[in-house]
Amino acid sequence: MEFTPVLHSELLKIRSLRSLVGELCAVPVAVALFSALAGLDGGDPDFDPLFSVFFGVGFGQIAAIAFGTSAVSAGFRGGALRATLIAVPRRGRWFAAKAVAIAVPVLVVGLVTGGVGLAVGTAVLGTKADGLTVGEELRGVVGCALYLTLMALLAAGLTAVLRSGVATLSILIPFLLVVSFVIGDMSGSVADVLPDRAGQVVLHRTWDGLLGPWSGLAVTALWAGAALLAGAWSVRRRDA
Repeated sequence: MEFTPVLHSELLKIRSLRSLVGELCAVPVAVALFSALAGLDGGDPDFDPLFSVFFGVGFGQIAAIAFGTSAVSAGFRGGALRATLIAVPRRGRWFAAKAVAIAVPVLVVGLVTGGVGLAVGTAVLGTKADGLTVGEELRGVVGCALYLTLMALLAAGLTAVLRSGVATLSILIPFLLVVSFVIGDMSGSVADVLPDRAGQVVLHRTWDGLLGPWSGLAVTALWAGAALLAGAWSVRRRDA
């Protein structure tokens, strides 16, 4: 089977699962809610209006990660992968189609999320957001979409390796919510190359450290790429 019909099939699977659609819908809701809450507190001397506007991305990424995880783990339940491989014997082609089927809707939702987060965040900040330029706001919206997409792909690759959505979420969510901050406080520049910290530089108006906005996203892309390569290797080498 050619790549296009395989991709169409994977997109259809995602669209037909309510849980996956719900996880996608949760992304802009979480970002808007937590960005609004962050905008209410602008008294910090190190206040960064752009990061305050997109503060909710740190919580919205949980829904994006859950989406990437669920989209892959669903294929390992009840022998579903065996049935898929009968129609698509080339495992690499199937996994590539799965990755694209995850990336496309997350990217689209991410752009919408960035726009919603910008509108809500600037509205709550009021005059505190007046200093933001159009270029900074555009960088935040695009960066939000790319970051969420890369984190969903990172989760997808890791799920293909572990073959368990529960195991993947048990690793990634505590890492993002707890471990990354602990490492950052203890190790300084080492934390700059962690996937979440590197990618979120694009959401800051100013930054210190090893990476800038786009180089930070490039580092996150390397993490996601490595996870996808490991996932592809696992799919090719292990029994369905």
